[in-house]
Amino acid sequence: MTRTTIDLRALRAEAAQARGATARGGALGVPGDSPARSDIRFGTELRARKVERDGMDWYEVEGYASVVEHGYEMFDWYGPYTEIVEAGAFAKTLAADPIVVYRENHGGTPMATTRNGRLTLWSDSTGLGDRALVNPKRDDVKRLVMAIEDRDVTEQSFMFRITGGKWSPDYTEYRITEVDLDRGDVGPVTYGANPATTVNVRSAGFLADLAALPPSAARAAAQVLAARADLGADELRGAPESPAATGRGLSLLLAQLDA
Repeated sequence: MTRTTIDLRALRAEAAQARGATARGGALGVPGDSPARSDIRFGTELRARKVERDGMDWYEVEGYASVVEHGYEMFDWYGPYTEIVEAGAFAKTLAADPIVVYRENHGGTPMATTRNGRLTLWSDSTGLGDRALVNPKRDDVKRLVMAIEDRDVTEQSFMFRITGGKWSPDYTEYRITEVDLDRGDVGPVTYGANPATTVNVRSAGFLADLAALPPSAARAAAQVLAARADLGADELRGAPESPAATGRGLSLLLAQLDA
């Protein structure tokens, strides 16, 4: 399939303009559909070593689940923007002694938890640090430690909720100033969350809202759809004009592409 080139700089500028217009109406808040985050990953120097505690052998796995003051690319309804976790964002939640579990890829049976004292969290000038004591008898732990030692796993992520944040004056950057880690998790990830999972769950609402996309975002979406091998442009232009959100949204996207 031919890859479609999108002018991200223009898309960022128009997205920022749209956010500014929304903010002037008093309705702009946390970017995205929810203050929850689980799809952000950070490179880390993961280390695993054998230790003894209470007469039992454990693997001690240590690294950073988040890096502060480091911008990463995100995408909300308006378009792309830069998000940054601010230094100090973890102070309040860590002081509240949150319940957090340690697991791989945000799933599976927890390997450690702050509740039993085998997961330790801290924040410093680098970011959110984590140290977990995991049971070497478990098969999933063995696989994880081998992957860390082989450098096949080199990133971590964390699940959290945004409880404080602010947009830059030009609405191109969002700084997370405070998070809540309670009932969340930290741990190694192979990849970030699969965007298709979110799209599949929310497809009905997504298609219903296509007609409201800003023009540059609509053109970009139409170009991507038209480039799909299984959905040629002629087929998309033939979508029926009906009350169904799908036909209406795709037809409008393609009309903007032709404009």
